[in-house]
Amino acid sequence: MDAMPETTTTPVAELSYEQARDELVRVVGELEQGAETLERSLELWERGEALARRCEEWLIGARARLDAARAGRSDAADDSSPR
Repeated sequence: MDAMPETTTTPVAELSYEQARDELVRVVGELEQGAETLERSLELWERGEALARRCEEWLIGARARLDAARAGRSDAADDSSPR
């Protein structure tokens, strides 16, 4: 079984969406395989929860940027229409 390192050095808040997603996939895989100890399972669970929250933050931010871009495009279209 490919185990994750005992400690992950990069704080979750510093991870890109792709990094957080990839690590989350590894964490879930290790949890599904069964960690060696209860303590390790709890560490993985907590890290996985933090990673999932980080991914959600990125997705919410991406949604907000898309909504803003759409609103800007809509406003520009409204401004250019004849009155």
